[in-house]
Amino acid sequence: MDAHRLTRRDALRAAGGVLGAVGTLALSARTARAEPWSWQADGSIAGTGSGADPLTVYDAEADPVVADVMDHEDVPAVNRLLATWVKNTQPLPAGLPKGLSDFIESARQLPAWTDQGKLAQAFEFNKKRGLYLGVLYAFDSGMMSTVIPHEARAVYYSRGGSHLKERISKTAKFGYDIGTVDAYGDSGEMIVTCVKTRIIHAAVRHLLPTSPQWPAGVIPISQDDIMVTWHSLATTIMRTLRSWNLQIPVAESDGYLHSWQLAAHFLGVRDEYIPNSWDEAESQAVQMLDPIIAPTPEGNNLADQLLNLGEDLDLTLLSRGILGAFTRYILGDKIADWLAIPREPIWNPLLDVAWRPFVAVREGVEAVVPPIDNAYWMFDEFLRQFALWYLAELRMPLSIEIPQTNR
Repeated sequence: MDAHRLTRRDALRAAGGVLGAVGTLALSARTARAEPWSWQADGSIAGTGSGADPLTVYDAEADPVVADVMDHEDVPAVNRLLATWVKNTQPLPAGLPKGLSDFIESARQLPAWTDQGKLAQAFEFNKKRGLYLGVLYAFDSGMMSTVIPHEARAVYYSRGGSHLKERISKTAKFGYDIGTVDAYGDSGEMIVTCVKTRIIHAAVRHLLPTSPQWPAGVIPISQDDIMVTWHSLATTIMRTLRSWNLQIPVAESDGYLHSWQLAAHFLGVRDEYIPNSWDEAESQAVQMLDPIIAPTPEGNNLADQLLNLGEDLDLTLLSRGILGAFTRYILGDKIADWLAIPREPIWNPLLDVAWRPFVAVREGVEAVVPPIDNAYWMFDEFLRQFALWYLAELRMPLSIEIPQTNR
């Protein structure tokens, strides 16, 4: 195998495509859980709560405002105005409907529990591990979303399921914005991205139930749904990094968690459902995320589309095998088998032997290269080109807009 073929820029574009499955729009038709809600709110940022099962809680602030915009306003005109709001503290554009403008002004305020010191540590975490995080957002969280049954079904039947490349770019922006130096500050864009996504969630709650393919009487995107997606991102990635035996300083780990706590808050999650520590996040994920992982025809279709993205980039020979091998390596044999991803005879053994030593070298834990020099070079180039693709895609014009149609 020609190593240079493995590291072409297009290969990384295909790999980055998997990021599109990350479930920023966490959709679900689930209306009951197998076991009663038992996670205690004293483990949350709020420290107390109503005790209500998040499956039954939606967004009382956003929903009526966005429904009114969709029913009574010129939505394309509103989207054009929203596209000009880019930075967190930038004045909102004149001409927005008053109800929407008032909602955004309230929704974009930093909560009292924001810790600027932790946010500085979050940037240190991202700066050191940004390349790994890109891969994990793609192959860990992204492909996991295809085996979260109700999310996979709802994504498939919503507009995102039929506009996959657009969805990829929007999700890539979410992952990029949270890792920037001033993510939640004046020059950052993460609050904008979260609040716009919150608006889209409300729009989908208003729109998706009108689809003939959506279960009658079911409201999508509960607080539970958003937190399931949150765990498929933050908690799952921390699980994976720990499984690689990375020695992450506590301050950086806490900072990374804090950046995701704020993300949940700005997505409209009640503070009583946002874990206050990694231990609490783990205990919540055990109830919310782990029991629901399963294959579906819709999820398998989405996974297949994601693995085939390289076909449009002149990568019919290599792309699917590379993407599938990383998916199997990171998510494991069980999920890869569900998704009908074959074991690659070259890439899977290479990842099994060389990936963790490679990461250890990049972390400074080991001073020697992995056993296979060429593997070290290929992994390093893979990550470097991944980052180049990622940043290049984000330079393209991109606006998170209120949807007007389902699939």
